[in-house]
Amino acid sequence: MIRERRALAALMLAALAWWTPPSSANEAVARLHALFEDEWQRLLRESPESASYLGDARYNDRWDDVSPDAIERRHAADRAALARLDAIDRAELPPAEQLNHDLFRHQLTQRIEGHAHAQFLIPLNQRGGVQTADEILDVLRFLDAKAYEDWLARLRALPKLIDQTITLMRLGIEAQRLLPKVVMQRVPAQIEKQIVDDPTQSPFYRPFTQFPDTLPAKQRKRYAKEAQALIRERVVPAYRELHRFFVDDYLPACPDEVGVWKQPNGEAFYAWAARRYTTTALTPDEIHAIGLAEVERIRGEMDAIRERVGFDGDLPAFFAHLRSEARFYFDSGEELLNAYRALAKRIDPELPRLFGRMPRLPYGVRAIPDNIAPDTTTAYYLPGAADGTRAGWYYVNLYRPETRPKYEMEALTLHEAVPGHHFQIALAQELGELPQFRKQGWGMTAFVEGWALYAESLGEELGLYQDPYAKFGALTYEMWRAVRLVVDTGIHHKRWTRQQAIDFFMANAAKSELDIVNEIDRYIAWPGQALAYKIGQLKIRELRSRAESTLGERFDVRAFHDRVLGNGALPLDLLERDIDAWIAERKS
Repeated sequence: MIRERRALAALMLAALAWWTPPSSANEAVARLHALFEDEWQRLLRESPESASYLGDARYNDRWDDVSPDAIERRHAADRAALARLDAIDRAELPPAEQLNHDLFRHQLTQRIEGHAHAQFLIPLNQRGGVQTADEILDVLRFLDAKAYEDWLARLRALPKLIDQTITLMRLGIEAQRLLPKVVMQRVPAQIEKQIVDDPTQSPFYRPFTQFPDTLPAKQRKRYAKEAQALIRERVVPAYRELHRFFVDDYLPACPDEVGVWKQPNGEAFYAWAARRYTTTALTPDEIHAIGLAEVERIRGEMDAIRERVGFDGDLPAFFAHLRSEARFYFDSGEELLNAYRALAKRIDPELPRLFGRMPRLPYGVRAIPDNIAPDTTTAYYLPGAADGTRAGWYYVNLYRPETRPKYEMEALTLHEAVPGHHFQIALAQELGELPQFRKQGWGMTAFVEGWALYAESLGEELGLYQDPYAKFGALTYEMWRAVRLVVDTGIHHKRWTRQQAIDFFMANAAKSELDIVNEIDRYIAWPGQALAYKIGQLKIRELRSRAESTLGERFDVRAFHDRVLGNGALPLDLLERDIDAWIAERKS
């Protein structure tokens, strides 16, 4: 899964080379592309943090403005952009531009509709927020004096961002837009890691521990001294106040119940979230039923492997065996990281067997930062910059390696790196003929995550899953996403307790209890997002099966994959329409 803050940055704004629309006498086309560029620039300008994640340094001296006034201004600008779009006569546009018009309208209406549910009043959770603002350092490049001066400016401005965050949280208390205690009680420890006695031990001080050779010694000393003063006198006191407010005021106000139904109009919000993340009209009840059917199917395949390896016991006993058997785990985080890196290199040369087009952007494997590793998922992907100045990064969790099974590593790497997230997102960034918003796939979670889950199923075709336990790991990951359909709708629609969700997950997957608890807490904090994976994968698998059965010997898996990825991320109905057209073309 892509880490949500970074995913938003990458999927909304993931390229730097501005797209120049083709010259055209068609006034409607010209107006459409002028709107695209204006809105692109606005998004970059209004989200300096997202711009930084993309490698665009123009706004590196500031944070996002999350004041209520700024949020309302952005909402008004979205509505104005929609009015401007609707003033362009769609009928005057050629078919390709009609698709651009439709997709842009889809994105704008999603944002506008989402505003009414006021989730901006929950500005942080256990997976990130202002308490982990230092993570932006992972994508900043400190090559000259300007970079250090920009970072010092951000340090000076950080207390304001923290104050704005507290303001939103106070409004959230009043509006009862709150996440439950069970997940928010993880946050104080994250804030405490920012409260240091020695400024040089602050995560925000990291750039000042080494400097480029081009910076004179006197300048280095001045920058380091100013950074220490800012951290000691402004940053740490601001975090201390955030901690006090969070523990004394905010956490006590958080509810005990875990479902979003607890919020005002929570049922309507969840139904909207289900539509948004799946890009379908499926209801929570329909999604729940799909999940139960998939869980049953995958259990049958798991049972077959249990019998194949000769395990004497039922499936729950096999799960317990896999969780406790030492041979399935590494002894250290270093061994685990090295194994992930070796696995990624094994996969890379096999990809041309299934793909005609390969991304130019490289990727690497890194450890998830220690300060968030205990509270986050097994892995996530951070997209690279489209101008090639930063590679993509596959982040893996090394916390408690004794809980991270070897047999899951192949499926996880296929999902997060290649041919999953890195492959799909990097290729989208390189679609030079499309407008920028088309390259990013924002709001198309079902496509982006559905593709990554589909990528896991390609393991055997890529020479993986030779060991029955590795195949069981792939089934474990597929089961994980099927379980999500059941527990996410269970928690937020059917009013399950957290323990009910944990118990259902434990009964149907061999993942460790630590992973399962972290996953359930993620679903609690991010309603609906987890529905996208399995719904998207099922649609892509359906389309491949349709193509194979219709085309027979004419079916070319490389051409199929290139077509699925060749238009960037799409809503699932438009993807189906495009693949049906491709099948018809190939057949004729």
